[in-house]
Amino acid sequence: MQMFLDTFAVITWQMPVMWLIGGILIFLAIKYDMEPTLLLPMGFGAILVNLPMPEGIEGAVNVIETLYYAGITNELFPLLLFIGIGAMIDFGPLLSNPKMLLIGAAAQFGIFFTLSMARLLGFDLLDAASIGIIGAADGPTSIVVATQLGTKYKGAIMVAAYSYMALVPIVQPPFIKLATTKKERLIRMPYNPGSVSKGLRILFPICVTVVAALVAPASSALVGFLMFGNLIRECGVLDSLSNTAQNVLANLITIFLGITVAFSMKGADFLKPETLMILGLGLVAFIADTVFGVFFVKFLNLFTKNKMNPMIGAAGISAFPMASRVVHKMGLKEDPQNFLLMHAAGANVAGQIASAIVGGLIIGLVL
Repeated sequence: MQMFLDTFAVITWQMPVMWLIGGILIFLAIKYDMEPTLLLPMGFGAILVNLPMPEGIEGAVNVIETLYYAGITNELFPLLLFIGIGAMIDFGPLLSNPKMLLIGAAAQFGIFFTLSMARLLGFDLLDAASIGIIGAADGPTSIVVATQLGTKYKGAIMVAAYSYMALVPIVQPPFIKLATTKKERLIRMPYNPGSVSKGLRILFPICVTVVAALVAPASSALVGFLMFGNLIRECGVLDSLSNTAQNVLANLITIFLGITVAFSMKGADFLKPETLMILGLGLVAFIADTVFGVFFVKFLNLFTKNKMNPMIGAAGISAFPMASRVVHKMGLKEDPQNFLLMHAAGANVAGQIASAIVGGLIIGLVL
């Protein structure tokens, strides 16, 4: 009886609120299939780390804490996950149309815009930079940057980054429509992939790694692991390792990452006014990325004969492959014969590279 009394004695008001938040994440994962591999373990972890534990008894929290320091603090989980992501990516659409690199770079505008907004709201430079990186639309990059910069808002930043990645199909379409006209959304882009040689596919990840290290040395780990995963895919002699990286490794690390992120979601630290501000700024970052990507394509159209559908600019964020699917579905809705998937995929994988490089630039600039 005394044990039960001791348990109830340590319950704070924040705990039931976090149970509710965890339940909402689980509900969204199961009911609406929103990034279930991330939101479900994240939601369950949020409940676990906010369970009442009498003094001297830590239970599951101790295990999650061990995983947190083993996989998040030293950036192991994000980097291993990047190997799996790299093995999934086909850079063919990008190599067939290199100007997509410009679109991927332009769609990172939300990072710097949100950084400026966070500074205006009173966050110090390191915290503001960590918040701005939510605009990368890339969970691993957000974790690495927030860890490197030592922000005290890591939990809120990681939750915002992954939650908005899951909400891309809801967040992006209305703002893409606002930023385009009916005529622009009907622009067709025939896909002529041409010939991308195996040699070019092998050289590309190697060259990108070297260039990224020269331009933004702090991005070398992120870009390097991403490109290593892609090299495994493209070399043609490591098919079993490529399949393992794409499936077993990526899924296993995603599960661990999701439940481990929850260690930063303890109610006393998470339920603060700053958390709501960070969630709001994260939404601003995603919207700014989307809109600026669209307008950048419109700008390019001023100087090109063959017009591009501005909607592909929204796929320049790093939320791979969700953003490209969103654009493709919107194109089909406007015109059932308008297939934008490969063009959007080119911009999407360009955004994946750009987000990792910008993450390294942010670290180098503010530290």
